[in-house]
Amino acid sequence: MRLGRRDNGTAGRAPVRTADAASPAGATLRRRLWWLTLAAGVAAIGGYFLLPGGGLAQAVTYNVMGLLSGLAVLVGVRLHRPARPAPWFCFAAGQFMNVAGDAVWNICEYALHREPFPFVADAFYLGSYPLLVAGLVRLVSRHRGRGWRHLLDAAIVATGTGLVFWVFVAHPAAAAAANTPLERLINTAYPAVDAMLLAILAGLFTLAGARTASTRLLAVAALMLLVADVGYSVLTARLSFDDGNPLDAAWLLSYVLWGAAALHPSMAASPAAAPQTLGTGFGRGRQAVLAASSLLAPGMLFVPGIAARRGDWMVVAAGAVVLFLLVSARMSGFVNQVQKQAGQLENLALHDELTGLDNRRRFQARLRTALDGGPGCIALLDLTGFKKVNDQFGHHVGDQLLVEVARTLTAATRDAAWVARMGGDEFTLLLPGASRESATALAERVRQMLAQPVRVAGHELLISANIGIADTGGLADPVEALRRADVAMYAAKELGEPYRWYDPELDRRAGEDARTGAELRTALDAGQLRLVYQPIVELPAGRLIAVEALVRWHHPERGVISPAQFIPVAERNGIIVEMGAWILREACRQAARWRSDHGPAAPQRVSVNVSARQLARPGLAEVVASALAESGLPAACLTIEVTETAVFETDRAQETLRQLDRMGVRIALDDFGTGHSSLALLRTVPAHALKVDKSFVDEVTAGGRTSVIAAAVVRVADALGMAAVAEGVETAEQAVELHRLGYRLAQGYHFGRPAERLPGAGREAA
Repeated sequence: MRLGRRDNGTAGRAPVRTADAASPAGATLRRRLWWLTLAAGVAAIGGYFLLPGGGLAQAVTYNVMGLLSGLAVLVGVRLHRPARPAPWFCFAAGQFMNVAGDAVWNICEYALHREPFPFVADAFYLGSYPLLVAGLVRLVSRHRGRGWRHLLDAAIVATGTGLVFWVFVAHPAAAAAANTPLERLINTAYPAVDAMLLAILAGLFTLAGARTASTRLLAVAALMLLVADVGYSVLTARLSFDDGNPLDAAWLLSYVLWGAAALHPSMAASPAAAPQTLGTGFGRGRQAVLAASSLLAPGMLFVPGIAARRGDWMVVAAGAVVLFLLVSARMSGFVNQVQKQAGQLENLALHDELTGLDNRRRFQARLRTALDGGPGCIALLDLTGFKKVNDQFGHHVGDQLLVEVARTLTAATRDAAWVARMGGDEFTLLLPGASRESATALAERVRQMLAQPVRVAGHELLISANIGIADTGGLADPVEALRRADVAMYAAKELGEPYRWYDPELDRRAGEDARTGAELRTALDAGQLRLVYQPIVELPAGRLIAVEALVRWHHPERGVISPAQFIPVAERNGIIVEMGAWILREACRQAARWRSDHGPAAPQRVSVNVSARQLARPGLAEVVASALAESGLPAACLTIEVTETAVFETDRAQETLRQLDRMGVRIALDDFGTGHSSLALLRTVPAHALKVDKSFVDEVTAGGRTSVIAAAVVRVADALGMAAVAEGVETAEQAVELHRLGYRLAQGYHFGRPAERLPGAGREAA
């Protein structure tokens, strides 16, 4: 065929009708159609050269393959349904423009027996390139924000290399094969636009996620066009082809490849699947290529003979101007990108990634500004029960809960406060210029909103919060303001209050706690802690059944210190774990000695209280097993007493109690009736005894609701096979009434105060 068939299309046979595209066979055909098209196209190219060279049969075959290429693109869009089909419609339109050019050329050649050049057919051929370029540009622009950057890079490389191509290949070939300036312009236009297509494809290939099989086929198709057009410009000036132009193979293969690219399933791949990065796109290799390309234009001015050829000199000068503009645009984009990323980094540095609230750094900056502006208030909020949500449902649900809490706090403040997440489950509220009354009202509003169940990941979660509030009047240090709110928050947590204001007395107490904690560490090492034992008796006779081990601190200067003063401190600083292990070992050792010394007169069991912190940490069962093994005390002779609140702290607490139960250790629920879910505990915890709280015993003789509740508890315990122990019995009347209600075990000052001696034995404990 004569040149005029400058096409970027791919061939393909007309798509086979897929009768049942939804069936497995239809799906398989859809996946294989691209390479079936490729194989059929290559076979058709071979058949093309078996036809008489330069004849009508070859011309018709050539035109049919071009037409089928455009149809294949449309079939590919129909089969794979890309999210943005516009680029492929541009490709199909470009193919049909080439077919129109072929038809016009064939009419002229075979009907009018003329072969004019330039001709109307060239307008159709060259008109197809804007459509193909538009399609490729739209493919690149799908990669939001990144495509234009890579297009500029490709344009810089294409302009630099295109100048070299013009000076050393295209212009000499066009000048040799053309007699008029118009002929030279048209001859050089074809390879020039081919190079542009390749440059755009090169820009597409530099995008992560864009290097698909479909884009690779497009790149080879464009390369075939460039080879054919350059070859035609160079070879036809020196050679004649009577039996068909061998360069037709390259043009026809371009047809085939373009159709195969449209039929490949990857043509519908979404660019959103590509990984997103914050990189600038200026790697070392890219910088080197762009620098070399931008220097090609001024570098060619030093090539001997270029300055003497006015046409080449003007093209190189124009190319240098274009390169300058492209590099300027690229650098402007680079600067904008760096500024954008700097803003993103600043935003990340000052905001919490999970909730989007201000983080600690941003909040402290706002707090410093607020302190300079006058008095106000600051609140520190800590969620209650958040750790249990993480343990039970996982950190993913915990994170969603934090997001919902952030939304709740933002809604509760109504723009009256700055909300920040300090880390973990702690949030802060800054109320510039707020009075104590308005800050208290806000804390109450937050408490009410957080009291509502939160639905997260299909779960109804109920949480609460402890809030510490501090007045910032007269303060200049943000750290001190936060410290005061923190002290108030921990005071609210300790007392179970929803919120509490800071006052200097809290600092005094905190100082005392720190001093007590330090002295307690010394007391444990120096042997200042001692155990006393309170009897648990059988009603009505008052026979000794068991004892409860209680710890006392014999301070060398302050005398005997009540557990109410040092146990909470030990809980907060964690020394309760070590102290609890010592109490377990000492109580087991003493109980074993009593059994050895007094036989049947010894208490049947010894009860030891275990704290929430001990239950929450792993290894309690091993500590109990070690204490029993060292002392020789049978496991059935040891009762572990736990409060309802301690059991509900973590899932590990209940698992630890189940381990102890399997060991044969008895479990008693202490202070029963004062927790928040007593009946649920009876179902989930392997308890053997209920110790009814003193608050129910105090008024048991007065009748009324208290007496009814006490009677109900003992009936529940009997029905479940548990022992019910009445705590805090102080009078004979209470003991008689409790026995009448059904209680058989009791404990209190009426039967004996805690002592180091064996209760009722009349002899000193070892």
